[in-house]
Amino acid sequence: MTVEISGLESVLARIAQIQAGLAGAQPALVPAGAPRPAAVNPAFHAALAAAAGDAAAGAAPFGVAASTGAALLTGGAAAGFPSALASVGAGQPSGSDIVASAEKYLGVPYVFGGSTPSGLDCSGLVQRAYGDLGISLPRIAADQAHAGAAVPSLAQAQPGDILAFGEPAHHVALYLGNDLMIAAPEPGDKVKIQSVYETPASIRRVVPSAGAPELTGPGLGSLPAAGQFSAPGLSQYAGIFGQNEARYQLPQGLLAAVAQTESGGNSRAVSPAGAQGLMQLMPATAQGLGVNPWEPAQAVQGAAQLLSKYLHAYGSVPLALAAYNAGPGAVEQYGGVPPYSETQKYVTKITALMAGRTG
Repeated sequence: MTVEISGLESVLARIAQIQAGLAGAQPALVPAGAPRPAAVNPAFHAALAAAAGDAAAGAAPFGVAASTGAALLTGGAAAGFPSALASVGAGQPSGSDIVASAEKYLGVPYVFGGSTPSGLDCSGLVQRAYGDLGISLPRIAADQAHAGAAVPSLAQAQPGDILAFGEPAHHVALYLGNDLMIAAPEPGDKVKIQSVYETPASIRRVVPSAGAPELTGPGLGSLPAAGQFSAPGLSQYAGIFGQNEARYQLPQGLLAAVAQTESGGNSRAVSPAGAQGLMQLMPATAQGLGVNPWEPAQAVQGAAQLLSKYLHAYGSVPLALAAYNAGPGAVEQYGGVPPYSETQKYVTKITALMAGRTG
């Protein structure tokens, strides 16, 4: 069996991170540079030792040389290696964790070669999103395009997968689900959520998403597509949402997610602040848009107009949502999502719904 050196390095790096303690409880987000606990997982050590044919399973935990890891890939024990990793799969970050890690950097300016919170390029964002959770990735896009396992197509992609564009890759992004990705696009731009504008040259899965099958190579079978947001109380409005998303060039699922978050699908809802109807439009806003907030079709059209306006003004779905919730003045004042707990939770919830995550 021939193993690409970049793939081998990725797996060995993964072993090193598991050795550093990722096999414990689901980790919280860890700031870059923060020390990680040196937890020990005896189950992983035993599984790895068994896969390698190491009779000294009681040796010091994680005393496994890089050469041993290579032997697991290239020698007779290769078949046992996936099961060794599977024994600790529940303790590693999921694809949704990777997405949440990347979303912390929304609004950070694009800086070529940047890899810090003050400026990121495309591969810097991907490396940092994984690195904050203790997973090492190569620095450049061309190498990241070979990390992890191959995903056959976008229809089978899961949140957290790496989308690579070009061969060799000149751009990378992280998939969110529902044909959306988070990326640091180009000079003069910033980290933002955008549509997957072209078919990726390759898709790589470094960690599994919740409920996603493990990818091990060719012959993967049929893998489920990323979740599509829906809510029973909103099914009657599906046609209205779809028509307005197409008319105003909005991402699929955005209007349904906003309606669910704003009113829970209740067209008669009234907020303490006086917002009205399915899309919770303020009376003055509805009047300015020329719509009746109590009439669902008109309310959705009004919301679509606003979101389209904000999306064009600010260039990203999270900033458009922040403007919808807190007002465009707040977005402009803070140069991004305002530091209001309500607004930040609002943006996070809706982008999660759009990506098919309900947790």
